[in-house]
This record gives sequence, structure tokens and C-alpha cells, in this order.
Amino acid sequence: MANHIFILATVMLLAGIFGGLVNYYLYGDKDPDAASLPRFLVVGVGASFLVPVVLDMVNSELVLESQGDPSRLLIFTGFCLISALLSRFFIDNLSDRILSEAKTAKQRSEETQQNLRIIQSELLPLIDTETEQDMSGETTETQDASDDLDVTSAQVLKILSGGRFIFRSLAGVCREANQEESTVLKTLHVLVNRSLAGKVSGKNGVRWHITEKGRRVLETNL
Repeated sequence: MANHIFILATVMLLAGIFGGLVNYYLYGDKDPDAASLPRFLVVGVGASFLVPVVLDMVNSELVLESQGDPSRLLIFTGFCLISALLSRFFIDNLSDRILSEAKTAKQRSEETQQNLRIIQSELLPLIDTETEQDMSGETTETQDASDDLDVTSAQVLKILSGGRFIFRSLAGVCREANQEESTVLKTLHVLVNRSLAGKVSGKNGVRWHITEKGRRVLETNL
């Protein structure tokens, strides 16, 4: 394997040098600013050594297949030579592709993190409901909240705690409470401020749920 890597490195080096020389004699007179032989050689060799990266990006196994197969090695040499001859366009296009894939990966990562935050916010009420709470020091607070609970708040809390849905929409709560949307929305905000209810924002919009403290207050109120 070490000998094969040495052969590939030699092929890429020679192809890069040859491609750089060809570009120098073809374009040296047309591009005075870049008419420097070392510059053409460096760019040609650099483009040639990028061939394995491109082959890996397209899931090609030409590098492995060229081991012990002269025909595949000849094809690899041709790729390196073409890359060196088209070094300017090759490097620019490869750089643009890598930057594009990096931006896509970053965007997907941000979308995944956003989805995880949404899932976490939706799972927290379920975890609180199924987790036993320490009641010490909370009895008085719960009793005070229960005493301050008005009829509408108690009705909304009861709606949030009942039914087959844990997360309720504003329209659904208004329909069951038979109240105007403004009244229910104001009540929900009051319940959220008192930690008796919570809200989450998901792909379907804002949804409301009862908290564990709200359940205890509702039980006390009943």
C-alpha cells in the first residue's frame, strides 16, 4: 500500500508539472500578469493533487482500483493531467463546491438544532407530568394560587387538563370554554405568568398546556 501511495504521489507530481508547463507555453504570452513559470507549476501541481479529493467526493474508488491495475492507473494519470491543464477552472469550481456544501451543512445543522429545541419544548410538559414532584414547601403556594383562581381561569385549566390532547390550540380552548378569543387569550397569559400553564411554538403554531403546578392547583380548587 505504501508503494502504491508513492506511485500515486509521483504520478500527481509529474502530471502537475507537465500540465503547468503546457499552460505556461499556451497562456504565458496572453496573460502577462501571470506569466511566471513557477506560478504555473505550483497551480498545476496543486490541481493535480486535488484529484483524489474530487474522486472521494463523487464516491469513486479509482484510487483503490488503480492498485495493481495498470489500466486504472492510466485513467487516474489522465484525470491528474486534465486537472493540471484546467487548473484555474478546476480549483475555482472545487472551491465553490466545497463552500456550497459547507453552507448547506451549516444550514442543515441549524435546522436540526431548531427542530431539537421544538421537540424539547414539546416534551418538557410530558416529562413534568410523569415525574414525581417534591411537595414540601409548595402546599401553601398552591393553596394561595387556588384561592386566587377565578371561574374563567379554573375553566380554562380544566380544559387544558382534560381531553385527549396535551397541547391545545387557542381555537379549541375557546370552543370548549364558549368564550371569546380575547378573553381566553388573556386568561392563558395570566396562567402562564403564574406558571399554571405553558405554551410552546411548533410547526403548527402556538399550543398551550397545563403545568404540574396547574394540575395541583386545579385539584385543590376542585
